[in-house]
Amino acid sequence: MAASPLTRYHLLGRTGLRVSPLALGTMTFGEGDWLAGAKQSRALFLRYVEAGGNFVDTAVNYAGGRSEELLGEIMAETKTRERLVVATKFTVATVPGDPNSGGNGRKNILSSLDLSLRRLRTDYIDLYWLHMWDAVTPVEEVMSTLDTLVRSGKVRAVGLSNVPAWYAAKAQMLARAHGWEPVAAMQLEYSLAERGIEREHVPAALDLDIGVVPWSPLASGLLTGKYAGRPTGLPASAGEARPARLEAMTADGTLDTLERMDNPSLSKLFTERASRIVAVLRECAAELGHSPAQVALNWVTRRPGVVSTLFGATNPRQVEDNLGALGFDLPDTLAARLEQASRPEAVYPYYFAGPATAPMVNGGTTVSSITPDNTAA
Repeated sequence: MAASPLTRYHLLGRTGLRVSPLALGTMTFGEGDWLAGAKQSRALFLRYVEAGGNFVDTAVNYAGGRSEELLGEIMAETKTRERLVVATKFTVATVPGDPNSGGNGRKNILSSLDLSLRRLRTDYIDLYWLHMWDAVTPVEEVMSTLDTLVRSGKVRAVGLSNVPAWYAAKAQMLARAHGWEPVAAMQLEYSLAERGIEREHVPAALDLDIGVVPWSPLASGLLTGKYAGRPTGLPASAGEARPARLEAMTADGTLDTLERMDNPSLSKLFTERASRIVAVLRECAAELGHSPAQVALNWVTRRPGVVSTLFGATNPRQVEDNLGALGFDLPDTLAARLEQASRPEAVYPYYFAGPATAPMVNGGTTVSSITPDNTAA
């Protein structure tokens, strides 16, 4: 039997930790609303593990903590904890009205870890993520605390999610200077529809030995193609009537969930640029004989610096479709079409570092680099 593409493991940054190229995100694990429910969550987990996947991601706040609890229950029942790379996150407050039940201060990091360990029924976390930059806690406090947790044996590796590139660079350089545990990975939004990290985060990750783990590679479902053909535009405010073209999104809970979370992804779902990307994606998918979601996922997994890509699901059909994203190569011609359709806008100062200024900088000579060019063109 041929090996599953999920078992072609990648090293996580400069660690010896091996992770599958697709990671199972468990934000959908839980009961109610748009969540998968306990029985369905178990089925999703089992299918991923049966296919050879070993990287499972959750957070202390997902489904009010039920995501971690369900994952802990399923791992205990299936006796799969030791073969998995289990990641969870701190930052989001767990007690309304208590500012120290959230944020990236030492107090919350330690209390969040204890809570996550109990829920997950384990005595260590393989990868502990800072969920998002809180804009106030000194990075020295964060990195020294995470180093202490690794030395204690409660955490194996550490990562940063949703942080500025300068913050990640400062954290990594502090770790190197003090001999602390380095940043193994950054978890960042990345897809054909959202390529902003190519300007600074990806070059920083490549230079500082940090792996990139994309989240929302399908742009909240946009890149599955299921919203194709719907006019652009969104309600101007919550009080304005929802356009008829958006009503179909409520069937699977996508729109209601994003609106309830005040998710900024909504602003990217229905734009002229998004429509162009989806149109080209659907054309490329048809030529390849794969679904748009598979092509979009395939594109992300092969980008510079990417070590594993998170996907979420609420039913087995979605899992099967996503697992099919690894079994083919994207031809250069189609990759070029997707690149052109999704290319992010050139912004200052990056348009200075290009062909237009090269003759001025290099005195009319030609100079090439052997390192990958990851700046936005």
